[in-house]
Amino acid sequence: MQTIRVETPSAKYDVFAGSGLLETLAPRIERAVGRLPRRVFVLTSPEIWALWSGAFLRSFAEPPLVLFLEPGEEHKTMKSVERLTREMVRAGGDRGSFLIAFGGGIVGDVGGFVAAVFMRGIEYVQVPTTFLAQVDSSVGGKVGVNLPEGKNLVGNFLQPRAVFADIGVLGTLPDRELRAGLMESVKAGIIRDRALVRFMEEHADAVLEREPKALERVIAASIRMKANVVRRDEREGGLRMILNFGHTVGHALEQATRYKAMLHGEAVAWGMVAALAVARRRGTITGAQMERMEKLIYRYGPLPKLRVSAGRVLAATGSDKKNVGGVRRFVLPVGIGDARVVEDVTPAEIDAAVKYMLGRQGVGSRE
Repeated sequence: MQTIRVETPSAKYDVFAGSGLLETLAPRIERAVGRLPRRVFVLTSPEIWALWSGAFLRSFAEPPLVLFLEPGEEHKTMKSVERLTREMVRAGGDRGSFLIAFGGGIVGDVGGFVAAVFMRGIEYVQVPTTFLAQVDSSVGGKVGVNLPEGKNLVGNFLQPRAVFADIGVLGTLPDRELRAGLMESVKAGIIRDRALVRFMEEHADAVLEREPKALERVIAASIRMKANVVRRDEREGGLRMILNFGHTVGHALEQATRYKAMLHGEAVAWGMVAALAVARRRGTITGAQMERMEKLIYRYGPLPKLRVSAGRVLAATGSDKKNVGGVRRFVLPVGIGDARVVEDVTPAEIDAAVKYMLGRQGVGSRE
């Protein structure tokens, strides 16, 4: 097991990554928070609970109260938040209650937001069950829900008391979801960790075959990268925006296809391809660097076929939450292992990048 310390101005906590954490969860939470409150809620999905409830409950003397959230971005809404918080009130929840977010990124985002607003804030921990959630969304304290106008437009920053990333639960993760989650680690390497890029290039077979040591290496490196960024910029005032590499076009793709055509990591992967096109055009990367990074993205694919027009994607980038005063902010790689946020990317540049991305489908996509 590896322990990664996250330190921000508002909180300090540990992320534990390894095998066998689920069966000993209750005492681990007690050590992290001091004690388990009397009223403990667990937010999860029906599928995850059916698979892992036995292991989850094994270490609890008194079982938590279970709240369910159906999978899918269409349930990451204020309507779900109202339903869940009302269930907590009816079950006797109060300001001393505690929440465990046990599931993928949607459960983690909604669970963290519920913790942020219930009784004006209660403590919570993240127990992520997908690769994407383990390496990205469970760490850093960004919580929230979607609006019809765009992703994550309502939210807050609330750091968890701890994160427990059990690699063992990835054994039941569908191959497509694993590959989609790995795109966040590809992103982490491109923007901040050349050694991670090299490891993922050289050990792709081991990672995709879920060898525990290879997965632990990728997960820990991805978390450390994000922890270092969050430590310097907790509330996305500057540096933290680099974590959105691939997300401007990625979120636009999700919105333009109504969140039904692809997984989040797949959308981010296509968004990275588009961002590489902008970077190459501007000269922040060389042709060889672009080819190497694209090859890595496709190695962890294949990606879904895109059935959307460039115009719809371009229009959807206008509602990205990074935009300020009508300026479309964009994250571009500077070589491999570094990135910067630029504010002067024009609609014409984005349009050209999206058309390039659409033209690459024969290389990196599946039907």
